[in-house]
Amino acid sequence: MTTPHLPTAEQLIEVCEATWPPAATHRVGAWVVRDGAGGGKRVSAATENWPTTEADLPVAEKAMRDAGMDPLFQIRAGDEHLDEMLEKHGYDIIDPVNIWVIPVAELTREPLPPVSAFAIWPMLSIMTELWEEGGINEHRRAVMDRADCPKTALLARTDDTPAGVGFVGMHDGIAMAHALHVDTKLRRMGTGQNLLKQAAKWAQEQGAEFLSLIVTQGNHAANPLYANLGMHLVGHYHYRVKR
Repeated sequence: MTTPHLPTAEQLIEVCEATWPPAATHRVGAWVVRDGAGGGKRVSAATENWPTTEADLPVAEKAMRDAGMDPLFQIRAGDEHLDEMLEKHGYDIIDPVNIWVIPVAELTREPLPPVSAFAIWPMLSIMTELWEEGGINEHRRAVMDRADCPKTALLARTDDTPAGVGFVGMHDGIAMAHALHVDTKLRRMGTGQNLLKQAAKWAQEQGAEFLSLIVTQGNHAANPLYANLGMHLVGHYHYRVKR
């Protein structure tokens, strides 16, 4: 079976923006400044709108501080000049991430074990409790509520116990999973795999061709799982924050 032409990292970053959106986005000079309303780095980092210079940096810093945020920048492929400029101005690298993708057909070949995972929206209270345990607070769950796209939450069961949660949205024929969390007492029992297979099943039903996700490189449990499932590593980005 021939693997479909995979989407690029740039396409998947666009999918991320649509399926995990900031509360507000402002174009300020050469910058796109995001207000994540406490929803984490992914929805709160500024990016270049066009190539920037030393004179542009204070504009972004002021815009973020005026919004009550510490200056934070996302560095993508092609942003090497910005990366060097920020390093020169005392910004450190934080949370480098991997961008993974897989054709949904590769995850839906074998059926899920019975009653192992479900697509549920709106989210249930037990899902909220699991997310809270995983540090996915009300501000991050608010991102899910405001995502204006086909979407669902995921609930996995292991040993007849609620064991894992996630969120998945779709944009331009590509689904992206976010906020995946497995109960620490029920890990290494296939729960994470079942969550992703349920995400792929839901995505296929919505007409998506691919399932993708973004995860920090420091997550040494998740990255091997995604590789073992056959997901393709198609790109990276990182953030810079001032010391």
